[in-house]
Amino acid sequence: MAIPIVYNIRSVRARWTSTIVAVLGIAGTVGVFVAMLSLARGFHATLVASGSEDNALIVRAGATSEMTSGVPLDSVKIIQDAPGIARGTAGPLVTPEAVLMAPIPLLSTGTDANVELRGVSPNVLEIRKQVKIVQGRMFKGGLAEVVVGKNASTTYSGLTLGKTIALGNVHWQVVGIFDAGSSSFDSEVWADSHLLSAAYNRPETNFQSVTVHLTSPEALSQLKDSVTTDPRLNVDVMREIDYYAKQSTSMTTLITRLGGFVALIMAVGAVFGALNTMYSAVADRGREIATMRALGFGGPSVVFSFLLEALLISFVGGVLGCLAVLKLNGLTTSTINFQTFSNLAFAFRITPDLLVMGVVFALAMGVLGGLFPAIRAARLPVATALREL
Repeated sequence: MAIPIVYNIRSVRARWTSTIVAVLGIAGTVGVFVAMLSLARGFHATLVASGSEDNALIVRAGATSEMTSGVPLDSVKIIQDAPGIARGTAGPLVTPEAVLMAPIPLLSTGTDANVELRGVSPNVLEIRKQVKIVQGRMFKGGLAEVVVGKNASTTYSGLTLGKTIALGNVHWQVVGIFDAGSSSFDSEVWADSHLLSAAYNRPETNFQSVTVHLTSPEALSQLKDSVTTDPRLNVDVMREIDYYAKQSTSMTTLITRLGGFVALIMAVGAVFGALNTMYSAVADRGREIATMRALGFGGPSVVFSFLLEALLISFVGGVLGCLAVLKLNGLTTSTINFQTFSNLAFAFRITPDLLVMGVVFALAMGVLGGLFPAIRAARLPVATALREL
């Protein structure tokens, strides 16, 4: 015979002060847990959004990132004629790219942060089709002009439309703002690759990577077979989306582990809070428990009843914790991308599955906090407790 659920609800209401303490402890723990996971999810989503199934990225063989890569102009000319590369009105859809870093002051603090500068070809918008100019226009090849990602424009000083900024030994005019679909490109500054390299006294005939637009996603294997077997080339080829997914791995792992550690420490405190609440309930309700046992409610029914009460408290805490962090969804923050050491803006990404994970985490704390008090309640000596009536 099961104890009515209404008994547990009334019990929680009667002990509202200790219940609130337990609920708030669980809510805070769940909030931190979901917030940290949403940070990792947002960072990963921002980098993955930079890649396309229709594009391939070519770097020096063995390079782990664009920053450690080098592709000479002679290799670029060979790559342009490889099979599997789409063609536009002006020729092959290929953009050899120079990647550099520049310190630019943050608008929020005035301190310098590393901003990724990307030298690209004027046809880059035909290759990265997710990138759209939303203010101004695209830069013109051969001119000291830059276009700026929407996040970079609002994060750093001097990157608004019409401004002039010194990068290297050249003063550049900001002629356009682009939206890259909430990808890492939104934190970058783009310019003509030859002029950008020259501005930093780097060889104009050397690039960090080459991005090409494929005739179809299936054309990757054809392109890869062609360029990796060419004895004149020393390159690796990968799908662009795979490259950026791999780049996100180390940072997302760090955030997830750090968040898990912090949440674990807080969970210990929350579980002890729940234990205290439930043990107090057992101590205060000894005669009630004995009476129920005398009326025919068995030990398993008592255990289930107290566990249900602990789960009710933890469920409320889990829901409150999730609701508290929902307002973070879409909020933009920034951190260092350890692969490039540039400042990368990204948004918290709270998804339904993260909210479910938060509630499940809360219920797990409820089980841990309620199990032992429930067992103690079931083992209370009935005769002794009844004599106290």
